[in-house]
Amino acid sequence: MQFSLWLTLAGAGALISFTPGAGAINTMSNSLNAGFRRSIWGILGQQAALVIHVLIVALGVGVLVASSPVAFNVIRYAGAAYLVYLGIRQFLAKPTVAEEQATALRNEPAWSIFRRGLWVNLLNPKAIVFFLAFMPQFIRAEQPLLPQYAVLTATVVAIDILVMWFFFAAAARSFQRLTQNERGQQILNRVFGVLFVAVGVLLALMH
Repeated sequence: MQFSLWLTLAGAGALISFTPGAGAINTMSNSLNAGFRRSIWGILGQQAALVIHVLIVALGVGVLVASSPVAFNVIRYAGAAYLVYLGIRQFLAKPTVAEEQATALRNEPAWSIFRRGLWVNLLNPKAIVFFLAFMPQFIRAEQPLLPQYAVLTATVVAIDILVMWFFFAAAARSFQRLTQNERGQQILNRVFGVLFVAVGVLLALMH
């Protein structure tokens, strides 16, 4: 991949990552509940889903999803339902001010955080459609495809990790003081719960 093309790819990847969405909300929620450092597991789960999306598009399955309203809608509504579920669960979550409860929340297994991040991004068919439109702009058919897909995937993943961890997860730390009392925790739970539900509803309604 030519350096000038790579720079364009990096710029586009950064713009995409900074656009708020379910991944950003999930990252901020994890940072508040499990801590800044452990929020990386959710981010890695989201990147695993991103790699799967790239593989789906590269293998041509994305064309089928994009051209099949039934397949697209099944995945779309499943993703929307999962986000709404996460939102309702967070909205109804009880404050965990008690020291032992707070410790339990911060000690959520890394695999659990990773799995949630994976499903948040995986159940988003619009990502597949997006990559169908996005990837061809940076792939040259006359050149070996595997190295190009590898560079594209590594670039997008690296940028998204940096943006999610050092921007969204770090930004959530500014709300950390609210987690020290029941009222503050309740407010944060409801705010993030509403955000999850809102993104889920938008995913279901947007075409």
